[in-house]
Amino acid sequence: MAKTQEEYNSKEISNYLKHKNLFVYLIKIFLHYYMSFIRYKKESYKIIGKCFEVYNNLGFGFLEIVYKDALEYEFKKAGIPYEREKEYTVNYKGIILPHKFYADFVVFDKIILEIKAVSTIHDKFLAQALNYLKVSNNSLALLVNFGEEELNFKRIVW
Repeated sequence: MAKTQEEYNSKEISNYLKHKNLFVYLIKIFLHYYMSFIRYKKESYKIIGKCFEVYNNLGFGFLEIVYKDALEYEFKKAGIPYEREKEYTVNYKGIILPHKFYADFVVFDKIILEIKAVSTIHDKFLAQALNYLKVSNNSLALLVNFGEEELNFKRIVW
């Protein structure tokens, strides 16, 4: 006996829903597993939260230094440990090169926070953050741009 169109569609829909539910379930497992491996998750959220606090109060359009000053205030107020304009040297084949790098902030003694106030995050800023990670022996940098209509940030892992 041949199946009616209605029977065929209901079975197809049922199979689709089973597969869809399985897919959603697998995605949830993957995200839970992935999220448990985010490097310095709690600390990163605190830092980005303070960046949003600053952005929500100042908006975009100020110079970089204004955002750095506001972030320093927020870090002090929240008791978040940081070092501003941390100096790093570059070791090249056993010698220290004369040029030094200055990371905007090192927060929690392990996360480099690089602040920008530009129209878009360019690859050169990502390269700069990677270089800071290399010379600092840290493994996470946050590149935060206050110069766009919405706060924009990138996590760079080394």
